Amino acid sequence: MILFVSKYLIPKNFRGMTIFPFVILSHKKDKTNEVLIHHERIHIRQQVEMLVVLFFIWYGVEFFLRFLQYKNWNLAYRNISFERESYSNENDLNYLKKRSFWMFLKYI
Repeated sequence: MILFVSKYLIPKNFRGMTIFPFVILSHKKDKTNEVLIHHERIHIRQQVEMLVVLFFIWYGVEFFLRFLQYKNWNLAYRNISFERESYSNENDLNYLKKRSFWMFLKYI
């Protein structure tokens, strides 16, 4: 994981984004935010499991389907299986040690 800060690369109202192997944060102070960093580490694991490219294809398709379902950008984003897994487990800093392969499928 390569961590760096750039408020210009992050969409408005977001604090972080992961594109393997990079975690991009919008604010320098978030480098010490363990929960946010852990959330992004979960995305790193998801991306590795899906060989990165498949992750982004799946993410885009699922976002599109969720947007059709909810007709709301934020609700669509929050209900993507990858995001649901990350948000549900971001506070459990030991989650990645016990996480099963392709665990995001539980959150579809």
